Amino acid sequence: MGMNLQTTGAPFQHALYDIVGKVRNLPAYKLMGDCYRDEVPVGYWSCYMDPRDTGKEAEVGAKMGFTNHKLKARPWDIVQQAEEITKAAGPNYSITVDPNDTFETVEQSVRLAKELEPYNILCFEDPIAKKDFAGFRAIRSQVNIPIAPHLGSPDSVLEAIKADAADMFNIGGNLDSILRCTAVADAAEMQVWLQVAGLSLGIAAAFATHVGAVVKNATLPADTLHFLKENDLISGALPPKNGRIKVPQTPGLGVELDEDALAKYRVG
Repeated sequence: MGMNLQTTGAPFQHALYDIVGKVRNLPAYKLMGDCYRDEVPVGYWSCYMDPRDTGKEAEVGAKMGFTNHKLKARPWDIVQQAEEITKAAGPNYSITVDPNDTFETVEQSVRLAKELEPYNILCFEDPIAKKDFAGFRAIRSQVNIPIAPHLGSPDSVLEAIKADAADMFNIGGNLDSILRCTAVADAAEMQVWLQVAGLSLGIAAAFATHVGAVVKNATLPADTLHFLKENDLISGALPPKNGRIKVPQTPGLGVELDEDALAKYRVG
């Protein structure tokens, strides 16, 4: 049985685009669609930690040239987190607040949004339960901070738009679902960012970079975070510079697996 390049999931999709690109002597993005950019925006990232430690991480991100920082947020200290980030990285360094639903209620989300108004908040990603679109709409009606559901199906994206529950989206999934989801968002003139790779290694990051090149409205900093690893297994071939990663132009994914590093970290 043959595999469809767009609908196959990771890691097979990564491998197939690399193989077909090399056979056809084309970079992977040329197999995916029209190219809209030769550099893909990415953000810095940190897990939940003490606000002072988050500030130190923001300083690292800013020194690396990033202009956006996504952090795992909690309601009891997100305001202090924003304060420490801003002290460390300056007011132009934007913050993507990702509570993983832990703001819990519309009322608490609205209160926190109002307390965060002095800071450069790009958006709230899923402040309350992911599919509570009525709650998302209620938050949007009371605050100035954009709301960004994290979704992976075109039906959900359309539902959120119809419910007036979103200002932008975080979109993940395989290439087929990403292209469908982002097309729906684009029809509504909404920007997105992509979480194709997340806290991945370099091969997945390379694939995500090619996808980011062909999604017209993927103009917000992507969650492509291989650079945070001790070793990305591609010999550092995709370094972010000033919050952007250059799209590889050589055939396939444009990177090669570091076999020596793979052997070093192999277990079992």
